[in-house]
Amino acid sequence: MVRVAPVGGTTVQDHVALAEIELCGELIIAASAARERLSLESIDEVLRVAEERRGGDTV
Repeated sequence: MVRVAPVGGTTVQDHVALAEIELCGELIIAASAARERLSLESIDEVLRVAEERRGGDTV
């Protein structure tokens, strides 16, 4: 027997997972548009690593 999720308002959203999926998508797009392998700096730029570091330093 196949079980199917009920239709309606029972959707659970994992915001962290959704953000990770979005970043992976952006990384795939950048990699497919690049002529060569992405450098570590390019990957950090796509994933906005520097922005996270700057934002995390304000404690």
